[in-house]
This record gives sequence, C-alpha cells and structure tokens, in this order.
Amino acid sequence: MEALDLEKLKYPIGKFEFPTEFSLEYISDKIHEIESFPERLKKETIHLTDEQLDTPYRPGGWTVRQVIHHCAESHMNCYIRIKWALTENNPVIKPYDENLWSDLPDNLKMPIKPTLTLLDGLHFRLAFIMKNLPDEDLEKSFIHPENNSEYKIKLLMATYAWHGNHHLAHITTLKKYKNWK
Repeated sequence: MEALDLEKLKYPIGKFEFPTEFSLEYISDKIHEIESFPERLKKETIHLTDEQLDTPYRPGGWTVRQVIHHCAESHMNCYIRIKWALTENNPVIKPYDENLWSDLPDNLKMPIKPTLTLLDGLHFRLAFIMKNLPDEDLEKSFIHPENNSEYKIKLLMATYAWHGNHHLAHITTLKKYKNWK
C-alpha cells in the first residue's frame, strides 16, 4: 500500500483545519454536527456483525469496535474539558493515552450498543450546553499539558465536530471498500 493511500485511510476527510473565523453560522453548524453524530454513527454500525466490528479500518489501525468506543471516551473528555473551562480559570486538563485506552478489554470486546446509548445522552448534553453558551463563554479556555497550548471552547466545538466526522468516515470508507451494507 502506498504512503498516499495510507494517508487517505488515516484522514479520509482530511486533517483538521483551524478555522479563521467563528461566525454564528459556523458555530451553529458545528453544534449540529456534534448533535447528529450519535444517530449517524448508529445508522452505519448497529447492524454490523462481530466479525465486521472487529475489522481494522486500515492496516495497523483500530477496529470499528475500537473506533466506536474511542469516540465515546474522547467525547466524554471533551464534555469534562468544557465544564472545567466554564467553571475554572484556564485550568490545566489531564491528558490520556487513547492508544492504551483502546487496548483495554472494554474497547476490544464489549458490545457497541451500550456505547451508542452513552453517545446519545452525551451528545444531547454537549449540544445542549453548547447551544446555551453566551458568546463570552466561547472564549473561555483550558491548557493542554502535552504542548502547553490554550484551547478555547469555540475551537473545541470545531475540533470535536471534525473528530466525529473523521471517525465516521473511517467506518463508511471501510464499509464501501468491503462492500458492506
């Protein structure tokens, strides 16, 4: 497999691009993408067999099952990070090693239905809080210790909208390649 092909499999919708402007329309679109993610993910995965769920989306990549569980874990961290940013003055958040988490027994073996249910409630809460933030709260931020960078809530919204779409594209690209319905 060529490097270009592998790069396309890693980033089927492209790498995240930092927005230059955060218009009300842009933010509203990102909230909608976040709000609709669980239903879009469920539509693509609920009917998959265990064999399909245990298929990696690319050579050396996670399985579909691991991707689904990763989305829940990552988006739970997003929710907590927003809460910290809203209630503390520029807190330093705790990072986690998503690759180590993905190799734990729940990510490797657990059925996806409980995680899809978790995502429904979690994304309802994410969208609810995001829709109800005053403009000044979009500027609140936290510090990520991996690179000592400040992340504003409005950037987090864009990042996690992309993140859901990114992992959903891993699954839909694999399904298309394998001719799965």
